[in-house]
Amino acid sequence: MSAVRRGHDEEAAGVLCVRFLLRPADEAALPRLLSLLGEFSAAVEALPPDSALVDLRGAVRYFGRDARQIASVVRVRAVALHGVECVIGAGPGPMTARMAAGDAGVGVTEVVGDVTAFLAGQPVGALPGVGAATARTLCEYGLDTVGRLAAAPLSTLQRLTTARVGRELHDKAHGIDRARVTPNAAARSLAAERAFVRDELDPHRHRRALLAAADEVGARMRDEGQVCRSLTLTVRYADRTSTVRGRVLAEPTAHSAALATTAYRMYEALGLQRARVRAISLRAEGLGPAGEASRQLTFDPVDERARVLEAVADRARARFGPGAIVPASLAA
Repeated sequence: MSAVRRGHDEEAAGVLCVRFLLRPADEAALPRLLSLLGEFSAAVEALPPDSALVDLRGAVRYFGRDARQIASVVRVRAVALHGVECVIGAGPGPMTARMAAGDAGVGVTEVVGDVTAFLAGQPVGALPGVGAATARTLCEYGLDTVGRLAAAPLSTLQRLTTARVGRELHDKAHGIDRARVTPNAAARSLAAERAFVRDELDPHRHRRALLAAADEVGARMRDEGQVCRSLTLTVRYADRTSTVRGRVLAEPTAHSAALATTAYRMYEALGLQRARVRAISLRAEGLGPAGEASRQLTFDPVDERARVLEAVADRARARFGPGAIVPASLAA
């Protein structure tokens, strides 16, 4: 009976979430990895900087293999052709596939069969779209797992949040997933991540990590003659949940000071209260040639001096290496 049940569960898993274990400097490889996934399905949705969703329902019938077997082939090809390991989750829909990928380890495909049982023990912060602030509010009222969230009346959830958010939480907790895999192309982006040796509570160290990431992203863009139009901040926590925030810049730029200022504002808007942070990353998106970007003229001598010094620092890094010059606050 167990073998039959396992096979039925795996047939029901029609969506893969594949997270490639890429270093920030290797994110340019994502389009090639998406092409690999495209050999199995035409429905591939890029989730930059390192992940993708794949709708396998047609592939399962065409290849005569279940989701776990196709995932094994994807893993072997990613390593053999690109030297990249990956983490894979499979489920009936995008939500469960993404959550399963969060639980999966390297070399193992986490397949969700019984959605209710899988969701019941998950922390509320693991639900896609549930940020740190919403998770804190729910936990304060004892709704710390998805199972307890599912048992709560819809009216209670709407009273604790809003009518729309409460409805979404109620549906997700009951396994109702209205999301679909939407084919798209990987956006060109550059990212830098700073992981802490141990889970970090100190906001000062968080800001140092933001400054270091902004400085790296800015230097790499300037080296490639690029500017970005938006910036995305990802904060990963000790419980393996994360918060993602994006902001469109006032003007396309590769100026590290401007990137750091935007990153600080996004971080401060999160209102973290003694959050145990595992890693912080910044991703510059909407890249374009620096020569085609316009810049608002300024009469601020401090800003102009900073840009001149930045150009000098770039030349020093090009000659002596990326660690030749760093912001003073990072030198200590």
